[in-house]
Amino acid sequence: MHHKDNDIPAPRTIKVGSASIGLIGLDPALNRAIADKLSEEAAVDFLFAEISRQNYVPATAEESYRTALLAEYQRRLGKRAADSGILTIRVLGSGCVTCNRLSAMLFEALQKFSLAADMEAVHDLDEIWRFGVTKTPALIINNRVKCAGRMPSLAEVEEWVQEEGAAKK
Repeated sequence: MHHKDNDIPAPRTIKVGSASIGLIGLDPALNRAIADKLSEEAAVDFLFAEISRQNYVPATAEESYRTALLAEYQRRLGKRAADSGILTIRVLGSGCVTCNRLSAMLFEALQKFSLAADMEAVHDLDEIWRFGVTKTPALIINNRVKCAGRMPSLAEVEEWVQEEGAAKK
């Protein structure tokens, strides 16, 4: 898949302390750390360096970020059960303006209800079809298709995020 230079990957939202923070470049960094089979200590240093390059990290929050990155690395390695409070959100589509607007609405809703999410934009058609979706944009929260082939309203997105967030608690 070729990305245009202006095609910035959607930030992955992770829980840092009590805040949900969207971090650009986290997924590629995690994938590299896993591929290189880094020890947890080396992985945290590597991930923190990568994240700091692409995101603003306040000096006072460095420890919180390191803790969150370690937890995410352990989760990705399967050493830690997915945090029960974290929603799994997939926005399926071509990466168009509509998909980006949907991602922005989700981000807003997550912040409004102080929820953390493993959020990913899926652009690959084969992968989209594997979800059983034939029309985009589509929104999947916790493996449940919430809508497909239309742009939901902010009220709907907030309702779904809140309802799935409550189910996770």
